[in-house]
Amino acid sequence: MLNYFAYGSNMSLARLQERVCRVRILGTGMLRGYLLKFHKKGMDGSAKCDAFYTGNPDHYVLGRVFAINEQQKILLDRVEGLGKGYCEKMVEILPVCSLSAPVQGRQKASIYYATDIDESLKPFSWYKNHVLQGGREAGFDCDYMRLIEQTAAIEDPDLSREAQQTAVYRR
Repeated sequence: MLNYFAYGSNMSLARLQERVCRVRILGTGMLRGYLLKFHKKGMDGSAKCDAFYTGNPDHYVLGRVFAINEQQKILLDRVEGLGKGYCEKMVEILPVCSLSAPVQGRQKASIYYATDIDESLKPFSWYKNHVLQGGREAGFDCDYMRLIEQTAAIEDPDLSREAQQTAVYRR
């Protein structure tokens, strides 16, 4: 099993499980020295999340830690576009207090980080909603949720893609 730290749309349990089937939630955690940015160039031309390294200890990204197996990792690498805008690395996740279970102590986890960045892009509203849903599920504090909510988003011109993305919450 591998610890995977999701900080973007994969924080949403419904979205992640739609992509890789059943996963086990290990808790919520914090990645210090990083900022959550919506600037990764997605394959659909919109912005996706990135845990952007700043090295500043006052900066942090909140997320959820999941246990995934090797087959799930292969699926996740494919849907995330590993090698096509995202690379991966192991990081140390710190425990945080939240409404859901915190990570038990410091843990190592794998993250995807952006290599194809375009600051001019905005996320589609359905993508931002996946991130917000994951934050609500994790019980993130109001200030962190407000940062996500304040991110400007655009409507997806592909209505069928938007319908497919929002359908995951109606199943």
